[in-house]
Amino acid sequence: MDINPVNRSAMINIESIPFVRRMLEARYERRFRAHVSLMENLYRGVYSSFSEAAASIPTTRPMGYDNSTSAELYRDRTRRVFLYDYPMMLWLSRLFSAGSTSVFDLGGHIGIAYYAYQRCIDYPDTLRWQVSDVPGVNAAGMAWAGTHDSHNRLTFTANPADADGTDILFAAGSLQYLDYTLADLLGSLRNPPTHLLLNSVPIHMSTSYFTVQNMGVTCCPYRITSEREFMDGLKALGYRLQDRWENPDRRCLIPFHPAHSLDRYYGFHFSREA
Repeated sequence: MDINPVNRSAMINIESIPFVRRMLEARYERRFRAHVSLMENLYRGVYSSFSEAAASIPTTRPMGYDNSTSAELYRDRTRRVFLYDYPMMLWLSRLFSAGSTSVFDLGGHIGIAYYAYQRCIDYPDTLRWQVSDVPGVNAAGMAWAGTHDSHNRLTFTANPADADGTDILFAAGSLQYLDYTLADLLGSLRNPPTHLLLNSVPIHMSTSYFTVQNMGVTCCPYRITSEREFMDGLKALGYRLQDRWENPDRRCLIPFHPAHSLDRYYGFHFSREA
């Protein structure tokens, strides 16, 4: 049950007492370190850089996705679509109908969206869908594709620069895990993708920072970008916003940092003139 505003204000005031806050933070740190459930993501701390967030991760816990346990996640999502997938499928279908035939799936794991979406929208016969992820996940993706990608349209790479020259850069819930920004990547390419389809992006209305996410099997530095930095970075590269949507089912709640917590994530479609 939700806490009413009066009680929530009282809790915040109690937490502001130094010795109470230290006690609560220590208790939460113990919970964070012990967390191994896949049913809930925990977040801890606010940091100024990826490296600072990474340095705060307990050495007893794995970090990032480049390990066998993380590579085995999300198999069920190859057979399911969720409410927040529908804007992405809508725009992907329209772009395919308009002639796009290549997708660069940044942080696409084993090709989750590729498998799930093909049950709902028509793919071009000449489609090339390339996933860019860490080596351990790519290896798992190639093994999975050997028995699940009957059309042989899916390939894998560990080099984000392979996005150069593709029609669509697709990123669903992956930008927050990168140690570089999307604008940094696009700015390094000679021929950046014409379209950007971005989903589940954590955006703060005024501030950019990092936190640490514990997803049960691994901990990751987690980027949250200010709205202005995100939008201006893409605008400077010639991208124009075509659509924007909200996902109120995704939240990032950082205990003891209410001003840095998010009550929704965002999705975007940008296009760039060739």
